[in-house]
Amino acid sequence: MTIPLLPPQLSDEILAKRGRLPLKPAPVILNGSRFSLTPLDVSKDAVDLYVISNGNACRVGNYWTEAYDSDALIWRFMNSGPFSSLDAFSSFLTTLAEMPEGLAFSVRDRMTNKPVGMATYLNNVPAHLKIEIGHIWYSPLVQGHGANFEASYLLLNHAFQLGYRRVEWKCHSFNERSRRAAEKIGFQFEGIQESHFIIKGRSRDTAWFRILDREWPDVRDRLQSPLGGS
Repeated sequence: MTIPLLPPQLSDEILAKRGRLPLKPAPVILNGSRFSLTPLDVSKDAVDLYVISNGNACRVGNYWTEAYDSDALIWRFMNSGPFSSLDAFSSFLTTLAEMPEGLAFSVRDRMTNKPVGMATYLNNVPAHLKIEIGHIWYSPLVQGHGANFEASYLLLNHAFQLGYRRVEWKCHSFNERSRRAAEKIGFQFEGIQESHFIIKGRSRDTAWFRILDREWPDVRDRLQSPLGGS
């Protein structure tokens, strides 16, 4: 039997990046053309985020929505929610803000500087130069208006500029909207991990997606042209 050889040793430059990246990503503001990302501040953001995600009619600038089913349109495939009170929602946000290996962002409409949703760096593993984009949700206010497209681009671009080799996207295997969004952005589907979690008393199979650093230049060039699309 022939024993296969290992891949080549990584360069000193790549290996050195592992020691420069913190476990908790450093806070940063990321600005796009219509939306921006700011590190979550529970004391300032909780009320506004609750108002746009609890199912009631609401308006932010030029975006508005009538009353809606918040479970169906936001929370069904998330680990938490819907939330029956601001206190319960604030507790959820605090957990995200305090993640030792993550950084939660409020996604904001730049015209009003009001939140329209959230996106998060999580499961950060500097030792292996990989990080995940997750805990993503948007109010029906902006669903279909390019918020996720632009925010995801900003998060990807920042992660690869920092030196990550792999950015992951994971979602419930039943979450067809999330799976389509990942593929539209440019993530590659890697497969289904069965019985990955137990969430809200139900078994969850997880769909895995990724973009690698060597793939990012082509994905970035494709994304930059239609940036701001749905």
